[in-house]
Amino acid sequence: MKKLSIIIPVYNEEKTIHQVLEVVYNIVLHENIEKEIIVVNDASKDTSLSEIERFKTAGFDIQIIDKPINEGKGAAIHTGIQFATGDYTIIQDADLELNPEEINLVIKPVLLGEADVVYGSRFLYGKVKTQGLLSRWANWFLTKLSNVVFGIKITDMETCYKLVPTDVFKSLHLVEKRFGFEPEITAKLAKVKKLRWKEVPITYIPRNTDQGKKIGWKDGFRAVHCILKYGL
Repeated sequence: MKKLSIIIPVYNEEKTIHQVLEVVYNIVLHENIEKEIIVVNDASKDTSLSEIERFKTAGFDIQIIDKPINEGKGAAIHTGIQFATGDYTIIQDADLELNPEEINLVIKPVLLGEADVVYGSRFLYGKVKTQGLLSRWANWFLTKLSNVVFGIKITDMETCYKLVPTDVFKSLHLVEKRFGFEPEITAKLAKVKKLRWKEVPITYIPRNTDQGKKIGWKDGFRAVHCILKYGL
């Protein structure tokens, strides 16, 4: 891996996006791997785009894609991956639930030759203690169902940190526009039998709906639908 593409989908994250960009930009990746930062603004209604542009005009080299219509996280990632030129691609949310500096933890198994696909697990070794019971149960259920249907063994299917070879990512023909992206990409990766998988534990500080959390119970039902649709 000589170059890593980092796609950041953004929708109404004016309070956090500038800080996320600062941290991501300043990360020194293992073995001095080059970073390519692709920010996709999904027609935000707040000042997110202005915050992104303010960061770029300060002299920081990032690529900005401004979508005219809001279509969802999955659709924003579909757009971003078209512009990715790195050997590998990873997704970074525009909030502060995950620590961008832990991207180095996620890429390490690839550098050691241990894996082709790496998921950063929020639940490996029971690191998360502050998430609500309902959310934890939903994540557990969706991951268990994924393992059964996809024939894999992971602890966090819904994680944002999915490190995937860019050529494989581009070949998957993803269609889910919202949060169905997570089970869809997992299902389609599981069907590429040559890929070696690994999980690494990551830090997770969940936020609630008052703080900007956008995933609801309808997304949970959609995730079940996607697991069965793309897995079977």
